[in-house]
Amino acid sequence: MKIAISAAETSGDLIASSLVKSLKAISPKYEIDGLAGNKMIEAGCKSLWHTDEINVMGISEVVKKLPQVLGVRKSIISYYSLNKPDVFIGVDSPDFNFKIEKKLRRLGVKTIHLVSPSVWAWRAKRIKKIKESTDLILCLFPFEVDFYRKHNQKALFIGHPLAEKLSPRKNYKENKQVLLMPGSREAEIKTLLPELVSTVILMRQNDPELKFSMSLANDHHKEWVEREILDLNIDLSVGDAYEKIKEADLVIVASGTATLEVALIGVPMIVIYKLSFISYQIVKRLLNTEFISLPNKILGKAIVPELIQDKVNGKKISNIAMQLITSDSQPIVSELRKIHGLLNQNSSAKSVDAVIKVINE
Repeated sequence: MKIAISAAETSGDLIASSLVKSLKAISPKYEIDGLAGNKMIEAGCKSLWHTDEINVMGISEVVKKLPQVLGVRKSIISYYSLNKPDVFIGVDSPDFNFKIEKKLRRLGVKTIHLVSPSVWAWRAKRIKKIKESTDLILCLFPFEVDFYRKHNQKALFIGHPLAEKLSPRKNYKENKQVLLMPGSREAEIKTLLPELVSTVILMRQNDPELKFSMSLANDHHKEWVEREILDLNIDLSVGDAYEKIKEADLVIVASGTATLEVALIGVPMIVIYKLSFISYQIVKRLLNTEFISLPNKILGKAIVPELIQDKVNGKKISNIAMQLITSDSQPIVSELRKIHGLLNQNSSAKSVDAVIKVINE
């Protein structure tokens, strides 16, 4: 059985790695290859292209790297048109993956899209493209399936694979530890880090006993970050986010999958989101959702603070952070624990069953 997978972002690599691992557990003979990141490779996926080649954030940032992104996509379409897999699985990154799926589907390749695009939040008209591109959408969140049912698109709620790996921490004792998670992409890190540095300085003025750590998703920009935080006494590490989250009283985190990781471990957080001026002007006109963070969207209410664009500054972040650190965190923790119960659905097994079923149809 030949299975092709395309994960164009760090978050997609993380999610796809669980599926790869589960497929390999059923049969090590399954041939799994495609556009893969390090976690997928570790799980047993052969990397024909690497996620790092095209992992970018924001509209203006994508434009700069567009020739390379389009080149990789063209190469994927060409390769799998000649070497047809039993199924092609696009993981997240809808603007990148749907065109591949559409082209291959027309050639008779069965297609699955893992991780629904946020059609419930913005650009709902994409449903037409979705219906043309994929045989099945695998949804990580329960509220997404309702949207697809209204449009007669086959979709299945599988829960989130992270809920199998992560669970609410127990017997935690406060220790004045604050974790900073500035994201995984270059534009994201370089936009948010100056504000986080300012936040650290201001928070230390309020409480000199506070301890700060920063966890990076990869080491691509580690040297730059080290220079920026020099002499600030921030413990910098790479690839150990889960351990660091478990040790923190508070996490200040870039909007994205990382917010779900923090929520599943049950740690209070502040979610920050900032794009380039041009990207934000475009995106804000297309948004149709009250919340930008996954924890708030899943729970349907404002449980964790969200700071967007101009509100992402050291003074604002530090003020909210000090309020959270000095108040009772249990009400927030109790709400976040509900997310684990909602998403812990044995998603890896459900995904594997769905993939095998589509292949055999």
